[in-house]
Amino acid sequence: MDPIPEGNGRFATRTQRDAAPLAPAYQQASLPPRNNERDIPLTSFTEFTLRASSQRALRTMQITEPTPIQASTIPPLLEGRDVIGEAYTGSGKTLAFALPLIETIDEDSRALQALVLVPTRELAQQVGGVIKQLTPGTAIHVAILFGGQAIGPQQEKLRHGCQVVVGTPGRILDHLARRSIRFDTTSYVVLDEADQMLDRGFAPDVERILATTPRDRQTCLFSATTPEWVQTVAARYLNDPLIIQASVEDGDEPDIEHEVCEIWHEEKFSVLRRLLDEATEGATLVFGRTKHGVRSLGMKLERLGYPVDVLQGNLSQPQRDRVLNRFRDGSVPILVATNVAARGLDVLHIGRVINYELPETHELFTHRVGRTGRMGRAGRAITLLGPADLPKWHEIERGLGRKLPRITPDGEPVKELEPAAVARASHFSGRFGRRRSRSRA
Repeated sequence: MDPIPEGNGRFATRTQRDAAPLAPAYQQASLPPRNNERDIPLTSFTEFTLRASSQRALRTMQITEPTPIQASTIPPLLEGRDVIGEAYTGSGKTLAFALPLIETIDEDSRALQALVLVPTRELAQQVGGVIKQLTPGTAIHVAILFGGQAIGPQQEKLRHGCQVVVGTPGRILDHLARRSIRFDTTSYVVLDEADQMLDRGFAPDVERILATTPRDRQTCLFSATTPEWVQTVAARYLNDPLIIQASVEDGDEPDIEHEVCEIWHEEKFSVLRRLLDEATEGATLVFGRTKHGVRSLGMKLERLGYPVDVLQGNLSQPQRDRVLNRFRDGSVPILVATNVAARGLDVLHIGRVINYELPETHELFTHRVGRTGRMGRAGRAITLLGPADLPKWHEIERGLGRKLPRITPDGEPVKELEPAAVARASHFSGRFGRRRSRSRA
């Protein structure tokens, strides 16, 4: 979904004409007047109507100026509007919904008042951590619920009363089944990483959870990518939502240098080793596609002496925590991971991302490369292409709406192949791969 510039602003709502094909339930509106009815950007958090404890927490966090997504979404959220917010990863989306969430809480009541649904355990910990940073000096209690941990302590925490719950759909449904949680008093609901939360895999669970919440709740969706089908599905859950999208202009886009490397006569693994042997600033995150693939790749690198850890969905929660803690503190500078690390991995010192294998969609590509170049830092995104990868890469480029220049492993520019040549190369690679497999067997 292309960003929509409007005048000199960096954010804009979709027009009625643009939104009409998506869902008739949408009634689009322009951003409400801000800053005492003056349509000028908010430049300081002191201009928001926040409780004193929130202002103190922001000063403690050394946050003084709102990012563009925060300046555009916090005012309508404080007014009680439903919002769909889209901005690149690392742009401050969590604080954009967390601050209004805190402002809605009635501290005199221990009833559950706010729910944040996230797709992964790591993101639950990150989002819950940000919200907890805003609660010192208040009587607000936050519960973080996800699988891989004993459910008993979570039930005990819920029994004592929590106004805010951050959790993954699977564990939330577990608590609903055990009747240790109820949402009839919940007035503020967030779907973080909305494109994944409303995809076919999560959507049935999310819908079951939302069905237990009041119909008059305030609901907001946030993600780095919001495909049109997300907006269509979201029409069932939101009331007259304001859609706010990031417009990529000078100074707003993450500082990420893209390198797309075509590998024809060398194996990807040898090129990966050459990259890992380069001196580089910051940590390196290497993405594979499957759990077995990243385990195998991590073991090969470890046997060769590389300081590497592996993150994939089959690890227990303590194992995942240990891997992430070592990666965060810099004791392990290389992490090989599946797409489980594409969302919610907020490690600022990741200097480069290497796509050893391509993701399934351009949205996942955006989330992967967004792990670097965060919060104003520079980063590199390196994508390795074999002959069989070119058709999928063209799909990703079409989804991104742009072509990225390709180079050889030696850094020489690559001339764009004609589509027929790409098809022949892919066919040859497939036949060659099958022949090698039969000979090995």
